[in-house]
Amino acid sequence: MGGRPSSPANLLRPLLGRLFLLSALLIPDILLIAATPRAASLLGPLAPIGIVSYAVFLGLGYSHFKRQKQPLPFRVQFFLCHLTCILSVSLANIAAMHGSNSWLLSNGVRLILSAILLLGIALLALACIPFRTWIDAVRGTKRLWLYSIVTGALAWCLRVPMQSFWDSATTAPGRVLQVLTFHSVQAVLRFFLPNISVNADTFTIGTPRFSIIVAEACSGLEGLGLVLVFTVLWLMYFRRESRFPQALLLIPCALASVWMLNILRISALVLIGNAGYGEAAMVGFHSQAGWIAFTTVAFSFSMATRKLPWVRRYYYIPATSGNVPAEPVFLDDEYEQSGESPATAAYLVPFLAILAASFLSKAASGYFEWLYPLRFVAAAVAIWHYWPELKQIEWRCSRLAPLAGAGVFLIWLAPTLWTHHQQANPLGAALATLSPTARWTWIAFRIAAAVLTVPIAEELAFRGFLTRRLVDREFDSVPFSAVTALSIGLSSVAFGLMHGQQWIVGILAGLAYAAVMKWKGRLSDAIVAHATTNLLLAIWVLASGNWSQW
Repeated sequence: MGGRPSSPANLLRPLLGRLFLLSALLIPDILLIAATPRAASLLGPLAPIGIVSYAVFLGLGYSHFKRQKQPLPFRVQFFLCHLTCILSVSLANIAAMHGSNSWLLSNGVRLILSAILLLGIALLALACIPFRTWIDAVRGTKRLWLYSIVTGALAWCLRVPMQSFWDSATTAPGRVLQVLTFHSVQAVLRFFLPNISVNADTFTIGTPRFSIIVAEACSGLEGLGLVLVFTVLWLMYFRRESRFPQALLLIPCALASVWMLNILRISALVLIGNAGYGEAAMVGFHSQAGWIAFTTVAFSFSMATRKLPWVRRYYYIPATSGNVPAEPVFLDDEYEQSGESPATAAYLVPFLAILAASFLSKAASGYFEWLYPLRFVAAAVAIWHYWPELKQIEWRCSRLAPLAGAGVFLIWLAPTLWTHHQQANPLGAALATLSPTARWTWIAFRIAAAVLTVPIAEELAFRGFLTRRLVDREFDSVPFSAVTALSIGLSSVAFGLMHGQQWIVGILAGLAYAAVMKWKGRLSDAIVAHATTNLLLAIWVLASGNWSQW
C-alpha cells in the first residue's frame, strides 16, 4: 500500500517544508534575543507584527505552497552570515549591560544594531528559500501578503484592549476552575488529614504545619492546554491511521485525566509538606509532578490511538475462498512492518531512562537533588540491557575526539570567563552539610554519570538516532559519515534546547560532536568527545568551586 515514506529531510526541501524550517530556525533567534538584556526592544512593533503576518501568510497560503514540489537549495553561506549578525547583536547588548561600553546605548548605535538584526533575519530567509522563489510565492498568492501585514498590524494595535479584556472578563472561567480544583483537593485531603483547615476566600488549604494557596495558575489550566495541543497535533499527524469521530473521544478523556492528576498533585503537595518536607514539596515535587502527569497522559494517549481497535483504522484482505472470511488488517501494520528499526529502542531507551529518573529524583528533592545517583543507575541498567545491540558499534576512537571535547569545554566556559560572573548555586552549600562519606559518594555518582552514562545515552539519542533519522526512516542503514548539514543542524538545535539557559553553547557542542562523528564516521568519537568535555567540567567544578556548571 503505497511507496516508501519520504524522509524528514526530503520533506523539508520543497517550498512548504522550507517555510516550516524557517519557522523552526527562527525560534532559537527569538529565544536568544528575548534572553539578551535590552535586545528585545530593538525591533519594537516589527517583531509581533512580523510573527502574526508570517503565521497568516503560511496558514492561508498552505494549499498553494503544498503544490510546489521542486526541491530548494539551502544556502549555508547565508545561514552562517545570519548567525554572525544575531550573535553580534547579542554580544553588543551584553557588553552594554556590563557598563564598560556605555556608547553602545546611544540611539545611533541602537539603530545600527536593529538594522543588523533585520539583516540577519533576511539572510536566514534567503538561506532557506531563494529570492526568486520568494517573489514567485508572493505573486502566486496574489494579495495575501498585504492581508497578512494588515492582520499583523491590526493584532498589534489591539494588544492593549484585548489584554484588558482578558484581565477583566476571562477571570470568570479561570475562577470557576480554581474553585472546582480547590474543593476537589479539599475532598481528597479529608481522607488523609481530618484536621485540614481551609479558607475559601483566599483559597488557602493545609494544616498548621504546612499550607498552600490554590491560585488560578494551580487550577490545571496549563496542563489542560498542553494536553489539548498535544492530542490535536497527534491526531492530525496520524489521521490516516485513526478512525474518526471515535478518535476525537480520546481528547476529553485525556483532558479529564490530566485534570484529575493535577488534583492528586496538589493533594500530594500538602501531604508531603505536612510530613515535614516542605522544601522538597515546593521546590522539587511542585514542578516535576506536573511534567510527570503531562508525560503520563501524553504517553497513554499515544498508546491508546495505536492499540485500541475501535480507534485504529483498518481494511480487509479479500477472502481467498468462499469458506475463509475476510481478514481485518490495521492500516498502521504496514508502517510497523516497514517502520522503525528494532535498534530504535537501543538508541533511545538509555536517554529516556535518564529523563524518567530525573523526573523522579527532582520530584523527591528540594534545592539539592539528593537522588541524582538514580540517573546513573537507570542509564547503566538500560545500557547493560541493550548491550548486545550496542556492542556492534565500533567503539575505538581517534585522537581528534578528546581534542574536540577539550575545545567544547573551552566554549562552555567562555561566557563565565568573559563576564567573570558566576551564577549563584546552592549545590556547594548543600554538599557541605553532608558527611564526608555521603558527600564524596554523591560526587562520585555525579562524575560517573557525567563521564560514562550521560555521554553514551545522549550521543546514542541525538547523534546516533536523531541525526540519522532526519536523513532516512531506516536510520541504522545510514552511515555516520553520511549525515547531512541539515540533519546535523536540526539535531544540534534540539540538543542545545535541552540544556536550558545554556542552550547556545549546547547547540555549539552538538555541532562539534556531530562534526567529529561525520569526519571519522564513528559514533564512538562523538561519545569520547562528549565524555572529555564533561570530565574537564567536573575537574573545573571541583577545583574552582563554580557549582553553577553542574
